[in-house]
Amino acid sequence: MSWPAVRLRDVGLHGFERRLEALVEGVFSRAFRSGLQPVEIGRRLAREMDDQRTVGVHGLIAPNSFRVRLAESDRARFEAFETTLLRELADAARSHARDEGYGFLGQVIVSLETDPDLNPGQCAVAAEIRADPDGRVGTLVTADGRRIPVAERPVVIGRLSSCDIPLGDPQVSRRHAEVRRDPEGFAVFDLGSTNGTVVNGAPVRERRLSDGDELRIGSATIRFETS
Repeated sequence: MSWPAVRLRDVGLHGFERRLEALVEGVFSRAFRSGLQPVEIGRRLAREMDDQRTVGVHGLIAPNSFRVRLAESDRARFEAFETTLLRELADAARSHARDEGYGFLGQVIVSLETDPDLNPGQCAVAAEIRADPDGRVGTLVTADGRRIPVAERPVVIGRLSSCDIPLGDPQVSRRHAEVRRDPEGFAVFDLGSTNGTVVNGAPVRERRLSDGDELRIGSATIRFETS
């Protein structure tokens, strides 16, 4: 069965471009006057997702593991902020998947490699579907971009430094809330906090979570993502 080509949504691409523009301002600006542009790598990831998507039990499944090969000179240009670039590329892939209704079977992973056979300005992307053992992935994303996976052990959010997501906010209780995985999916539970837990603007004591839900705890906003 063949599939029509699907274009990367303008909204997702423009958001990716804006983040990259902010990233390369100042000290990195000279590196991007010519040569391979980061947004072109994002487009290649989206194209691989479209080309290699397949039909799963619950809908379309897209690749979630990407190996990006670059010429040596391009890899050197990206080296100073490679970690941030990889995070933005993974975010772009997740955004594209949400726009197109794709699911993943594991965490989105993007890596960069140097390929001596490539010329400056060229890149090659190898994409594949890599499944987690049970096929369910939940992640909490903090405002500073940290990604905390929700696995067998619950993720605890609170003011204590021993919490998985510690928040230095007097409005947050010491052990404020936790996110758990169970056979039906993922849920957030308020742990009897003083000021409560909010999901998508509504106070909750417990709530089943869906992809893109936003948790508000004190002044912090934490996004939940799943596949």
